[in-house]
Formats: sequence, structure tokens, C-alpha cells
Amino acid sequence: MTSGGKRVARSCRVGHVPLGGAFPVVVQSMTNTDTADVEATVRQCVELARAGSELVRVTVNTPRAAAAAAEIRDRLDRLDCDVPLIGDFHYNGHRLLADCPACAEALAKYRINPGNVGFGRNRDTQFAAMVECACRYEKPVRIGVNWGSLDQAVLARVMDENSRRAAPQGTDGVMREAMVVSALESARTAEKLGLPGDRIVLSCKVSGVQDLIAIYRELARRCDYALHLGLTEAGMGAKGIVASTAALAVLLHEGIGDTIRISLTPEPGASRTEEVIVAREILQSLGLRAFTPRVVACPGCGRTTSGFFQELAKEVETYIRDRMPEWRRTHEGVENMTLAVMGCVVNGPGESRHANLGISLPGTGEAPAAPVYEDGEKVATLKGARIAAEFIEMIEAYVARKYMRKVVDA
Repeated sequence: MTSGGKRVARSCRVGHVPLGGAFPVVVQSMTNTDTADVEATVRQCVELARAGSELVRVTVNTPRAAAAAAEIRDRLDRLDCDVPLIGDFHYNGHRLLADCPACAEALAKYRINPGNVGFGRNRDTQFAAMVECACRYEKPVRIGVNWGSLDQAVLARVMDENSRRAAPQGTDGVMREAMVVSALESARTAEKLGLPGDRIVLSCKVSGVQDLIAIYRELARRCDYALHLGLTEAGMGAKGIVASTAALAVLLHEGIGDTIRISLTPEPGASRTEEVIVAREILQSLGLRAFTPRVVACPGCGRTTSGFFQELAKEVETYIRDRMPEWRRTHEGVENMTLAVMGCVVNGPGESRHANLGISLPGTGEAPAAPVYEDGEKVATLKGARIAAEFIEMIEAYVARKYMRKVVDA
């Protein structure tokens, strides 16, 4: 089903965070700490939440990790960090949830991989045990199929069915179909076991852009469960960012997807928060969410031999990032503001007029003056050594004047 171009999934609630239905697409991430290390995991959860992750997934793979879940939840609550925690289970989740009721209660959602829940005769009973636990504690479940751990029994069945067709699909088509079948059959089994459909989220993750797009289009066509998007094992740096953006932007533009994660491999020692920043930028660039004021900045050319416009653009970005926690609390709608920092007369005045607040710095050979535009009108001309400081003062004044809430939070 679609509404205004967006596929309308059944709405679901993970802790206090709603997703699906008409709700905005939700950003999530995952820790890479040993969950049994409570201090490190709490620290990273807080870091991810402050960066904008609305859900955080943690690995629950051992009894010690399961025992730590309730303490992590308690510590986060005491730090006033209410981000819901998702437990990521493989192979032994049925035992861990049964043996540690505090873990089952503390987690806001369980992630179950149908390919890793169990094998042979144990698969169905272990899957059922986890779903029954979710029913008991009234928790939603993400049924997360993964390219690298696809249920081999489902794959074999789909391959046999394909071989009997008059026009069999190729290998890629069979794999895609098996992933969709695995997700849908598991979801229907969960519903038969008593889990309501509005507590089911599906994902089918692969590492190929075209495969991901094809699979989710088919998944969206065949069901109305909430969908979690993500290109798995996207890679490092620019490669991972570009691949994830290429895949998710197509699907999100088509109205497919209710929650997303960008699975980047971080640089050694780098912050895990980069994946959150990228997810938010994708949603904001597509006009689906607004998280922070947008800064339109000149890329530079032969007319901008001075680096001052680059320094000012960076200073403005840093200032906004530092001020957003307070602005978000006290200034309604500030995340929709657009600022422009331009480097010469060619596009500078025009872009500045289009922004809520914009400055056009002088290019090579231009008069050493920087006109400032506010909501399309020229309001000042800045000169001298304090251009940067004065422009930032104007940003602060504009925010205070245009976005102050009628009732300020205490």
C-alpha cells in the first residue's frame, strides 16, 4: 500500500520509538563493543544516541552478554539516555532469553536471523522459543535474513522449484527469491505462534546494491510489514558511504523503508558515529527528515583563490553542530533552516538570497566586502577581520528571533 508515494507499512513500536505507518524513517546503529563490558557498551550507546541514533543494537551472544543487558539498560536510564536497545541473537538466542529473563525484559526488540536460529529439527523449536519469549514480554521482533547466512533448506527448496519452471531464473534471481521467501515464511510462522503482525519488522540484507534494490522492491510488493533497510558489509570510507547511499536512496525515494542502518567498517580507532551521520544525511538530503540546519557551501574554483570561504564554512558547520543540542530543546523548527556560505559573485548573491541567511564572500579581484542576505533581502555588508564572528552572531540572532518556542522547556 502507498500513501502520497510512500509505502504504508504496519506501524510498530520499539520501546518509545514508533516506526512504520506514517511515522518518519528511524535511524539505528549497532555497537561493536563486547556487550559483557558494560562500561564500554554504555559509553558507546550514549555516543551513538547523542549522534542521533534512535535505536541501538547490541550483540547478545554469551550468558555474560545476556546478563549485562539489564545493567546496561539501567545505566543508560540513570544517564538520562532513553535510546531503546535491540538484542542481536544468533544460534543460541532461545537459551539466552530463557535463562536470563532480565535480558528478555530489558531489550526493546529481538533480532532473529532465520538462517542462524537453529539447524535441522531444532530450527523450528528454537525459532518458536524466541517468538514465544517475544510474545510473553510483548516485544517486537526483527526477522533479519542475511545473504551470508541464508537458510539452506529454503534455498534448496527454491532452487528445486526454479528448476521445474519453463523459464528458470539465473542464480542471482534464485538467491533473491530465497531471501524473500525466508523472510515472509518466518514472519507468517511468527504470527501463527501469536506474535502480532504490527510487532514484526523484516530485513533482507545483501552487499550488492542492485541485489538489495531488487529484493526490497519484491518484499515491499508482497507484504505490509515494517521494513529495515541496510546494505550489509558496505565497506570502509567513501566506498561504503557511496554504496549505501546508492542503494538506500533509490528505495527510500520509492517510499520503501521504515528504519535504516548504514553498515560502515570504521577506520581503526575511529568513532562508530559515522554511520549515524551518514544515515541522517541520506534522509535529510532526500527531504524525508530534518535533523540540523543545512549549510550550502561553495566548492571553490579559480575565482576563489583565498581559502577564507572554506574556513568560514567549516566554522559555521562546527558552530551549528555544537549549538544543536540546545537549539533542539529551545527553538522549534531550527533544523529546517538553510545557511549559505559562498565564495564569489558568480553564484554567491543568488544562493545567499535562496537561504534563510547567507553570506557572499569576495572572490579574487572583487571588492573586499561580503553582503549578507536574510530571507532574500540584503541586510548587511561585512568587512574586515571580524567577518566570521559577525556572521555567526547574525546566525545566533536569527535563530533567537525566528525559531523561539512559545513555551520553552524547563
